[in-house]
Amino acid sequence: MTKADTAVIHPTAVVEEGARIGARVRIGPFSIVDGAAEIGDDCELVSHVVVAGQTRIGPRTRIFPFASVGHQPQDLKYRGEPSTLAIGADCLIREGVTINPGTEGGGMKTVIGDRCALLANSHVGHDCQVGDNVILSNNVMLAGHVSVGDHVIIGGGAAVIQFARVGAHAFIGGLSGLENDLIPYGMALGNRAYLGGLNIVGLQRRGFSREEIHTLRRAYRALFADEGTLMERVEDVAAAFPDVPLVEEVLSFIRASGKRSICMPRDGRGG
Repeated sequence: MTKADTAVIHPTAVVEEGARIGARVRIGPFSIVDGAAEIGDDCELVSHVVVAGQTRIGPRTRIFPFASVGHQPQDLKYRGEPSTLAIGADCLIREGVTINPGTEGGGMKTVIGDRCALLANSHVGHDCQVGDNVILSNNVMLAGHVSVGDHVIIGGGAAVIQFARVGAHAFIGGLSGLENDLIPYGMALGNRAYLGGLNIVGLQRRGFSREEIHTLRRAYRALFADEGTLMERVEDVAAAFPDVPLVEEVLSFIRASGKRSICMPRDGRGG
């Protein structure tokens, strides 16, 4: 074990040989840290936390009791490959959270960005890529290979199907089941989830101007109008809103969808 002199480890905690423990780290009662793990400066494992495998936790992250961080993926194809889990700085991981590392079939790594809040009993599956400032409310389930952009909020009990993409600044309502990709700034509701409009409240809270929001709404309505195919409307919107970064982000997301379906409005129209 490599431990900074200022780290405080409770006598009942088990920190295996080889683990790297940063400055001012606090490891509470009955916690276990694997020998391949790295705990950044000023982190706290409150109690009964298990950090397994090749897991790297960024500075100032707090992890609460009975969280399982870095244990073997819930993938029947996993064969013990030395995959990794990286958690960013200033994250909050509450009680009962489970986070799995990557697999050979998904790039070998799971990544969670900075300043994320994973609330009680939420789950991040293998090979997920989660951006910065993401909130997973209680009991949220991310299946394997899910991609979540920055500033996404997912309501309690929601589930996201494997390989789905959730664009930046999107919102998924509680108890929703998302089986298609959700555009940046979009809002998904229901089971199965449909596109319920733009995440206007989130845009306002994050300081987007009225002009930016108004422009994005106009583009949204044109993008999800009745006429033509979605890809035809993408090109129409690109021509109508040139050099508008927010609109271009949405269009780029849709163009990159490949064979995956996009979460659409329930009635086929914009909101």
